Order: sequence, then structure tokens, then C-alpha cells
Amino acid sequence: MFTKPDATAPELKCLSVIIPARDEGDCVASTVEHLTVELRLRGVPHEIVVVDDGSSDRTWEILQDLKNRLPVLAPVQNHGEHGFGRAVLCGLDHMHGDAAVIMMADESDDCRDVVRYWERLNEGWDCAFGSRFVKGGGTIDYPWTKLVLNRFANKFLQFLFNIDLNDTTNAFKAYRKTVIDGCRPLIAPHFNLTVEIPLKAIVRGYSWTVIPITWRNRRTGQTKLKIKEMGSRYLFICLYVWLEKYFSRGDYAKPVSHPTRGPESVPEVRSEVE
Repeated sequence: MFTKPDATAPELKCLSVIIPARDEGDCVASTVEHLTVELRLRGVPHEIVVVDDGSSDRTWEILQDLKNRLPVLAPVQNHGEHGFGRAVLCGLDHMHGDAAVIMMADESDDCRDVVRYWERLNEGWDCAFGSRFVKGGGTIDYPWTKLVLNRFANKFLQFLFNIDLNDTTNAFKAYRKTVIDGCRPLIAPHFNLTVEIPLKAIVRGYSWTVIPITWRNRRTGQTKLKIKEMGSRYLFICLYVWLEKYFSRGDYAKPVSHPTRGPESVPEVRSEVE
């Protein structure tokens, strides 16, 4: 399998950072503030879309206060059914940028990696995926039971889809908006959305690259991922996309434009996915 960036891809104008938040009152303010400072210092045009997914604490109140100080913040309430995937989709539906990064509210993701994602997308890549398990990446205070399950699950996905990506399950990834639109409908309502989007993007022929990222365990609050509840849901989504890969005959593949060829025209080169 190989992909390569599109040198003719349009320059991106604005990055939308999508942050689902449920009962994250202890950390959402610092996450947004640190992210804003980093993106401003690096000159990244951006908006921050934080989706309050039915919080019972002061998350929404804190976001309203932050909005008064940070014009780039666009808080949204998910008034429909709740769940991590539904909250992310709500944020994607409200974004105004032409690229998106999905990020956690608990400061487990490094703001500096958001800038690196932006840079990779502007090189012409459709997707930029992070890996904590390549040279230069790392984890801090990762619970060993989750680590074992993580490595097993990602090895399974590497085998099932014949891909080199070794951290598919991590939510922290970046996409051009054309990828998000091209992967719809997105059907995973929970944390299984973290595998639906990247796997669909790969299967449908969008270009992708990998950068090393750093992850640290949350310092406040409680994790929302319940492994016992999610196992079968992850498997369902993986098999759903696997069936598309081998049986859809390319019906959902990335659209390819066919410009009129003149005497100086150059044939379009498309990223290939085996």
C-alpha cells in the first residue's frame, strides 16, 4: 500500500479543532486555553468547537465564560442522543474550517502535535494520523491493561486491513473536510467512531501519512471509555468497513476529477490503496 500527497490540493484556510466533552469541568478550560496559545503562537488560523455532550457538572458554564474571553471558541451543546461518536459528529456538523482535528478534552493530547497535523495537511495529504508507538512518539502513565488491549486491537486491524498504521484506535487525528464528507454516513455512536473514520478514509483511497505523537494519561476526572461495553461495537464497525473494502467494488471510493487534457496537461496521479 502506498499513498502520496496531492501537490495540487488547495491551501487550507482554517483548522477546526473538535473537542467532545462530557463532565470535563476540571480540565476543559486549561485544554482550550493551552491549545489557543499554541495555535496563535504558530500562526494557525483556527476555531475550537467544544461539544458539551450532556454534562452534569459545570462544563457548559465554563465554556460560556471562556467564550467571552476567547473569540475562537465555539461551544455547542449536543441536544440529541449522547455518546462520544455522536458528540464528535455534532462538532463536525458545526465546523466552519476546511480541515479538522479531533482532540480529547482532558489534555491527554499534545497541543504541539495539532500544529504538526496542520502542517502535514497543508503539504497536500488528505489525512494525518498520529502514532504513539513509532520512533519519536510516546505515552506517559498508560495503564498496562489498556496498553496490552490496545496493542492487540491494533495488530488485529493491521492484519485485517493490511495496513502499516499501528495506532488506528487513537481518536487524535486530522482530516481535510473533503475526507469527512467523503466518509459519510458515519454511523458509530460511541468510541468506535475513532476507527470508523480512519479506516473508511484508507479504504476509500484518501491519502494519509503518520507522525509520532505524545499521549499522557488524564490527571483529573474519569475516563469515559468502558472497554467491556465497547468490544463488540468496535468489532462491528471494523467488519462493516472490511466488507466495504472487499465487496463494494469501489462504489464509495474517493472521487477522481478528470480535467480536460490540453497539449501541456499532466495526467492526474491518484493515491492507491491495495
